[in-house]
Amino acid sequence: MNTNTVLLEMIEYNAADPKRVQHLIKVHSFAELLCELENVDPQTRDIVSIAALVHDIGIRLSERKYGSSAGRYQELEGPPEAESLLSRLGYPASFVERVCWLVGHHHSYGSILELDHQILVEADFLVNAYEDEMDPSAIATVREKIFRTNGGIRLLDTMYLPLAE
Repeated sequence: MNTNTVLLEMIEYNAADPKRVQHLIKVHSFAELLCELENVDPQTRDIVSIAALVHDIGIRLSERKYGSSAGRYQELEGPPEAESLLSRLGYPASFVERVCWLVGHHHSYGSILELDHQILVEADFLVNAYEDEMDPSAIATVREKIFRTNGGIRLLDTMYLPLAE
């Protein structure tokens, strides 16, 4: 399967919404870098890569159904959308199942047990901290409570925490 095929599908899915397209591209880029920094095996890397591209696929439906893009709605509406897309593109069922699980838990920070989940959450935070203009104290709290990978901590510290000094 080709990652760029999924990227193009997600660009089309988010037509006329360049902010969301830019977000998923940035999350994907950080997820790829974190996989490299953490020496993630190729199969897990593929799962993380595709999950990063589709992680927010439930936002549009959440906004239509609930008038909100809150994380809990994304986690509810995203997996069926991701499953439809990835199955249509021919991804194996077990691969689709794991990606959909990640999409359905990318805002569930208390349930992080696997490295693929950790990397997706950290990549999303690295982007959201900038896009949401998080203050340095909030970033420090996220670092302490959520970040676990050496690569993620390194990137977070390099990008944001010198601002707090």
